[in-house]
Amino acid sequence: MLSCKRFLQKPIKRKNKKKQNKKKSRTTPNKNGSNFRKTQQPTHSFEEDEPEEGGFRLRTSAPSNNHGVQPLGNLFLSSNSHNSRDIGLGNLKVLTDELVLEILGFLDANYLGILATVSKSLYVFSTHEPLWRDLVLETLKGGFLYNGSWRKTCIAAHYPCFDNSKIGSCGLGIRDFYSDFLFQSWLCANLEMKHEWLQRDNIPRRRGISVEEFIKDFEEPNKPVLLEGCLDSWVAKDKWDKDYLIKSCGDVKFSVGPVEMKLEDYFRYSDLTREERPLYLFDPKFAEKVPTLGREYEVPIYFREDLFSVLGKERPDYRWIIIGPAGSGSSFHIDPNSTSAWNAVIKGSKKWVLFPPEIVPPGVHPSPDGAEVACPVSIIEWFMNFYGATKDWRRRPIECVCKAGEVLFVPNGWWHLVINLEESIAITQNYVSRRNLLNVLEFLQKPNASELVSGTRDRVNLHNKFKEAIEFAFPGTIDQLVTKAEEMKKKRPFWETVSDSNAGAFKFSFLG
Repeated sequence: MLSCKRFLQKPIKRKNKKKQNKKKSRTTPNKNGSNFRKTQQPTHSFEEDEPEEGGFRLRTSAPSNNHGVQPLGNLFLSSNSHNSRDIGLGNLKVLTDELVLEILGFLDANYLGILATVSKSLYVFSTHEPLWRDLVLETLKGGFLYNGSWRKTCIAAHYPCFDNSKIGSCGLGIRDFYSDFLFQSWLCANLEMKHEWLQRDNIPRRRGISVEEFIKDFEEPNKPVLLEGCLDSWVAKDKWDKDYLIKSCGDVKFSVGPVEMKLEDYFRYSDLTREERPLYLFDPKFAEKVPTLGREYEVPIYFREDLFSVLGKERPDYRWIIIGPAGSGSSFHIDPNSTSAWNAVIKGSKKWVLFPPEIVPPGVHPSPDGAEVACPVSIIEWFMNFYGATKDWRRRPIECVCKAGEVLFVPNGWWHLVINLEESIAITQNYVSRRNLLNVLEFLQKPNASELVSGTRDRVNLHNKFKEAIEFAFPGTIDQLVTKAEEMKKKRPFWETVSDSNAGAFKFSFLG
């Protein structure tokens, strides 16, 4: 398999170029007995070698790049300046079997399908998997069975009798076709995680510490920690695998990105998918939908003070079951409503990268009001383009790989990114304790709280409801915390006070 560095950093080296240019098209009879020209699938003409230090590798299971699309930089580095996209309409005079079937089938009323018969560029773009994925999710919602590709899934859903086996996986090979847009999504879907992305592990690890030690050393100073041994008594740790969850949940549907899916259908998808941004199962109502699941885990002893519980049924969403294949995860975000969180891995493993509240991660651009955040399209893309810059930072991010049986404490206001290194199942909960109660109340009272608050229908009145419920359940607590905070502020150096975080200031969302 070729190193991705061959595409990204060096000109393409070609072997037997003269001989390859003489390859001929071959004539193939179609079903009606007539002939059409089918361009022969080109073989890779790149020299394979070991990547230099710092290079990238593709997964060993990575498929060939659809249609032979190359990054735009290769056009400028190539001795052949020809670009098939420059010719325009009419540059492809023939149809492939695959395209004929599409036009006669699902695309029979679609101008794009018709234009794709005469344009290499439109042919390649019309078979781009992320576009078909959007089409499936928008039109079919959760009512589909994944068929190994989004294009096949879409056609099978609209034309159940259509023989999907006749649709090729790679289609027509296009020579000298360059597109960063098309190439990047394929590359990010097939890159291996580099060793240097995984080797840094600078998070404190603790086993068997007391609640008082946890509060003093981590929760009060608002520092992350990885806790070991917290899941030893969980029923879920031993039981939760695909077969058990499918049997337990039956036809119940769970939130998967923008759609709802049965677990059996989601696992079918996650087993087959090979894409840049795999859909992530992330459901806040799992315990209500399947009460058995809620009984098979327990909140670790360190996080049992949960003040949002005073709101009863009106509390914002706070707990989620999380399931996803390797490569799925969440891009940089701050947890909702200025809450802290814990994340327990039941199966699999996750890579975490965390930045303190006062340091915005490289490549991440929050809006001035904190309501939105712009990040790279995918998690792998962030590692490719921005991770290396953090090696020279004086204050490096906190990083770790969290494995099955371990729990990560995410303090309020911390930026964090998570990617599954293998198929993973986890439980996470957001919570409010006395240590971050004032932060939460301040956040809920922001002028644009209606845009920032998440997980509840009543965003505007949540502050007043929560404050009143706290004062009723724990009289005098808020005043005591305010007094204590003022005393602590007087003792702290000035530079620490100015770096205090107004945490959680944008919408909480996970990429699929």
